[in-house]
Amino acid sequence: MSRIELVNPSKAQGAAAALLQQIDGAFGVVPNMFRAVANSPAALESMWASFGALGHGTLGARLGEQIAVAIADRNDCAYCLAAHTVLGQKAGASAQEMAAAQAGESDDPKTAAALKFAIAVVERRAHVGEADVAALRQAGFDDGEIVEIMAHVALNLFTNYVNVAFKVPVDFPGVKLRAK
Repeated sequence: MSRIELVNPSKAQGAAAALLQQIDGAFGVVPNMFRAVANSPAALESMWASFGALGHGTLGARLGEQIAVAIADRNDCAYCLAAHTVLGQKAGASAQEMAAAQAGESDDPKTAAALKFAIAVVERRAHVGEADVAALRQAGFDDGEIVEIMAHVALNLFTNYVNVAFKVPVDFPGVKLRAK
C-alpha cells in the first residue's frame, strides 16, 4: 500500500488534471507513479517535461530505457525496473538485452560504456573521474550526449526515490531485482 495518496485522475483538478490527461493519452492509463507524483502539480510537471525532453533527445528511447533499468536495479526500485523493462522492449530491445542492461551489461560497446558510466554516477554519488568521462568519449559519445546520460540518471533517481520511499504499488508486469 502506498504511503501517500495516489491521486484519482477523474478527481484531479487544475494543472494536475491536465497533466494526468496527457499521461493517460500517452499510456492509455495513468500509471501509479504519476498518480503519486500528482500530489504536487509542480513535481508532476517537472517529471513529465523531463520524460518528454529526454524522449526527444539524441540517445534514443532504447538506450534511455536500458539506463533506467540499470539504475532501478541499483536502487532496488521494483516499480521502475518493471516499467522500464516494458518500455525498453517497446523501444526495440529484446528481453535479453533488458536483462543484461539491468546487470549493467551490453554486447554493444557504446551501450556498455553508457551503462557503466550511469552506474558509476549512481554508486559513487557523481564522484566520477576523468577516465570515466574519457571512456564515454572513446565509445563515441560527444559532450552533449554525455550530459544527456547524466540527465537520464537524474530523472531516474527521482522516480526511483519516489517509488521506493512511498511504496508505490507496481502496476506493470513484475521483474525480479538482482540479488546484491
